[in-house]
Amino acid sequence: MQAIVRPTGHLILRDRTFRAAIGAHGVLVNKEEGDEATPAGILPLRRVLYRADRVPPPQCAVPIEPIARDDGWCDDPSSRDYNKMIRLPHDARHEELWRTDPLYDLVGVLGWNDSPVQKKRGSAIFLHIARPDYAPTQGCIALSLPDLRAVLAAGVTELLVLA
Repeated sequence: MQAIVRPTGHLILRDRTFRAAIGAHGVLVNKEEGDEATPAGILPLRRVLYRADRVPPPQCAVPIEPIARDDGWCDDPSSRDYNKMIRLPHDARHEELWRTDPLYDLVGVLGWNDSPVQKKRGSAIFLHIARPDYAPTQGCIALSLPDLRAVLAAGVTELLVLA
């Protein structure tokens, strides 16, 4: 099932509209690493990660797995692990998935620049929990926890992000 993400910061699923945070620089067709934009296009939901110590496993149509303390995501275009989940510690620049804030308590890994990976085309594009004020992301799509759970439970398997 497909959900639509509009550049106005709304995710539409059937007859429901959810408020969403998107990249600080909006939606771009030509996404590049570090541009703080959300990539336009069809982004398949590859799998869902969750903090088992904080939230129960979600209902969803894709594989799920708990996040471990040593999980990370490489966002260093010069690394052979660019745009891949990694184990920490890691020599290349990366994001830690086990965070002190709740943003990654529930994370959908979106298929962007992963088949095949192209250097500098963008990495770590996730569907995750929004900040309380829906502040812009660095390129991800973020929803409130209840909305994210509802979208996942509805069987969403891809997002169509409109520019």
